Amino acid sequence: MSRRPRASLGRVLDDLGATLLDVVREGPDAGREVGGLVIHDPLDEAGYPPHALVLGVGLAAPDDVAALLRRLGEHGATALVVREPVPAAAAVLDAADASGVALLGLSRGATWAQLAALLRTVLAEGDVGVDDAESLGGLPSGDLFAVANAVAALLDAPVTIEDRSSRVLAFSVRQDEADDSRVETVLGRRVPERYARMLTERGVFRDLYRSSDPVRVDPLPIGYAGLTMPRVAIAVRAGDEVLGSIWAAMDAPLDDRRIASLRDAAKLTALHLLRVRAGSDVRRRIRTDLLSTALEGGTGAREALERLGLGSQAVVALGVTARPDDDERSVAGDVVEASERERLSDAFALHLQSAHPASAVALIGDVAYGLLPCGPDGEERAERIARAFVEKVGRRTAAVAAVGPVAPSAGGVARSREVVDRVLRVLRAGDARDTDGPRVARFADVQAASLVLELRDVVAARGDTIAGPLARLVEYDAEHGAGLVATLRAWLDAFGDVTAAAAAEFVHPNTFRYRLRRVAQVGGIDLDDPEARFGVLLQLRVMGPGS
Repeated sequence: MSRRPRASLGRVLDDLGATLLDVVREGPDAGREVGGLVIHDPLDEAGYPPHALVLGVGLAAPDDVAALLRRLGEHGATALVVREPVPAAAAVLDAADASGVALLGLSRGATWAQLAALLRTVLAEGDVGVDDAESLGGLPSGDLFAVANAVAALLDAPVTIEDRSSRVLAFSVRQDEADDSRVETVLGRRVPERYARMLTERGVFRDLYRSSDPVRVDPLPIGYAGLTMPRVAIAVRAGDEVLGSIWAAMDAPLDDRRIASLRDAAKLTALHLLRVRAGSDVRRRIRTDLLSTALEGGTGAREALERLGLGSQAVVALGVTARPDDDERSVAGDVVEASERERLSDAFALHLQSAHPASAVALIGDVAYGLLPCGPDGEERAERIARAFVEKVGRRTAAVAAVGPVAPSAGGVARSREVVDRVLRVLRAGDARDTDGPRVARFADVQAASLVLELRDVVAARGDTIAGPLARLVEYDAEHGAGLVATLRAWLDAFGDVTAAAAAEFVHPNTFRYRLRRVAQVGGIDLDDPEARFGVLLQLRVMGPGS
C-alpha cells in the first residue's frame, strides 16, 4: 500500500479557519504538508518532525515568539499557532518572513484542547495506508457495505458489520439465506434485545472482546421456529480499542482458511471504520464549531453562517428533562448518557434536514441546537416541526424543545439563542411542562415562569431571606405546625374561593375559614388589600417554602 499525502496547511485552514484559526503571516507555500503536531514546552526541547505544526501554548512575549519562529525555521516547521492577540511587533513579523513558518492565531474563546483534538483528527486522515486517495484495500474508502460483501464472498456466508452497541453498520447480500433473527436484525438495524440478552448471558460478548480469534456462537432458540443458524464472530480492533465486530451466519466448519480470512477481514474493516470515524468526527466538530460561533454572535458569526449556508433562520433547542418515571428530578446530564444525547441529536438533525436540507444541528454541552431556515412564519413553522419530533421521541426520553424568534441576521441568531436558553430552562425545571408529557414552547408561552426563575437567581445571589408577614407565618408554623402557609397558598391559588381552597387542603370550609382568619392575625396581613396579596404571592413563588 502506498501512503496517502498528509493534510496541507491550506487544508487545515480551510477546515478550521475563520472559527478557530486566523492567519497573521502566511508561509511561502499554503500547499505545504503538515507532518505532525507538537505542543511547545519552553522547559523541554521538543523533537520536531519534518513540517511540524507547533502549538505555542502560553507564548505571549514578542521576543519569545520571534525566537521560537527562528528555531522552527531551522527545523523546517510549517506553522506556529499562538493565542490571540498575536504580538505583531516588527521582530515577530520579520522572524516569520525569514523562517518561512506561517504564524497563526488561536481565536478568543477557543481552547487549546479543542484545537489539538481537531488537528489530530484532520491529520489522522493521512496516516492510514491506502492504494490511492479513494480506496482502502482495493475497496472504496469508508464503504462498509462493499467491505461486508467482500467478506461474505471470502466466507461464502451472509455477513453483518456491527458496532460495540450491536447496531448494524453494514450488511452483505444473501441475508435471505440466514435465519429469521438475522432478517430481524437487518431490518431493525440492530440486534434484537432478546438475542443480545441471550448472547450476554452466555458470555459471547465477553469472549469476543477479549480474544483476537474468531468466536463460534452456538444456535439460539427462536421460539416456535426452532434454532438460529450458528454464527462466527470476530472483534474489529484498532490497537487496544474495540471498534465493533463482524458476524457471519454459517454452518460450515471453522477451518484454518476461514480463520485467516476472518482475521484479514477484521484488519481491513478496522481501517474502514477508522476512516469513517475520522471523517465524521471532523465534519461533526467543524459543524459544531461553526454553529457555536453563529450562536455566540460576534465578528465571526456572519462568516460562520455563510459557511453553513444559512441566511434567515429560527433557533430551535432540544433538551432532556427527568424521565417521567424517575422519583427524583435530575438535570439532563445526570439522566441521559452522552451516547444517548448524541443519538438524540443525530435524530434531531435528520428530522430538521427532512424539513429543510440546509438545516444545521450541533450538540453543545447537553443541548442540541438547531438552525432552521425559514420565512416570515418561521417561528410557527419551527414550533410545528419541533413538536412533531418531540411527539415521536419524547415519551422515551422526556425531550423538550424551545423555539426562538426568527433571526434575519447574524446578530439575531445570538439573541434568539438567549431566548431559547431561557425557554429551555423553564421546560427543564418543569414549571410550564404539561402533566401529560413533554412539550414544546416559545418564549410567549413561558415568559412569566422565566421571570420567576430569574427572580430566584437574584434572590439566591443576594442571599435574601423571607421577611414580613410571610416570615411570621413560617415561624408560627415551625413552632405550632398550624399549616398557615399552606392555607394562604391554597387560598391565593384558588383566587379567594374558600370552597375550592378547602377542597384542595382536604378540610371543611368552616375549618379553612378559621385558619384563614389566623393567617391574617398571625401574619398581620390585610387579605382585602391587593398589594398585600400580590406581595405574599410573589414571595411564595420566588422564595417561599416549596417554591
